[in-house]
Amino acid sequence: MKTRFLGNSGVRVSELCFGAMTFGGKGYWTGIGQVQQKEADELVDLAIDSGINFFDTADVYSEGLSEQILGKALGSKRKDIVLATKVRGRVGLGPNDVGLSRKHIIDSCDASLKRLGTDYIDLYQVHSFDPMTPLEETLRALNDLVKDGKVRYIGVSNFTGWQLMKALAISDKQSLEKFVTLQALYSLIARDLENELVPLCLDQKLGILPWSPLGGGFLTGKYRRGKPRPEAARRSDPTNQFLQFDEEKGFDIIDELEKTAHNHNATISQSALNYLLRKPGVTSVIIGARNKEQLADNVNAVNWEMTGEEVARLDQLSKPPRAYPYWMLERLSQDR
Repeated sequence: MKTRFLGNSGVRVSELCFGAMTFGGKGYWTGIGQVQQKEADELVDLAIDSGINFFDTADVYSEGLSEQILGKALGSKRKDIVLATKVRGRVGLGPNDVGLSRKHIIDSCDASLKRLGTDYIDLYQVHSFDPMTPLEETLRALNDLVKDGKVRYIGVSNFTGWQLMKALAISDKQSLEKFVTLQALYSLIARDLENELVPLCLDQKLGILPWSPLGGGFLTGKYRRGKPRPEAARRSDPTNQFLQFDEEKGFDIIDELEKTAHNHNATISQSALNYLLRKPGVTSVIIGARNKEQLADNVNAVNWEMTGEEVARLDQLSKPPRAYPYWMLERLSQDR
């Protein structure tokens, strides 16, 4: 498997990142995956044997159980991989058990290190913006974790463009560690990132880590126009529609993915992942798997390359509406 630089750093990670959100299955996360230790051990071994050296989790996934299971599954192999986790979400009932305060960040980092069974985290990511805490406080706490050796690089997730650029400017002005990655929702049915955040990441040299690259399972091909929905699947439940998008447009995208997959003796899922690997700024695509069959299928997405013409057709089919001021800026740029 090929590797790419982790944003503006010297660390190389595999084109696919194994996301451990399916590990544990506790509380809110039950419906996302219930992979237990034995199955997790097998999945992690298969991922590493396939060339994946990048693993991602978060302290809130299954209330910490995901980190614990992943740490045990990695065991002695931990030194050979790049390990990422996140901080921000609520992890207890106390008033300081949530957010991006210095207290919560340091306490949460120590707790994550213990659950993961390691003495350092390669990429520590803030899970989303905290409007109640000054960015300076957050960034200084993260900087201290790097200085202390508990964290090697820092990243961000689920920020708007202005929030991310403000954080980078503060870090630059105060000589603090800078975010090297943005983990964000990005797929053929969710290309909003391209309005503002992709140009920002390209300009500031942040690596993009797409999450939900298969659109919550929609882009696997198991949902088809005019056919019954699979039982127990997330989008088969009308009360569980986390991702909002035009399904008719989505079905057109799936039809085109199927044609591309046929051209390369691949699957629809592989085509959706391969498309993202052709997009500017993408460092590593985060995949999740509930079983070895899913993982093996996803891993094969890196063994071929979509042509420029195939990417262009999918670009056109999935083109999102342009909000103001982007359409105005595009029009004005034509005068140059």
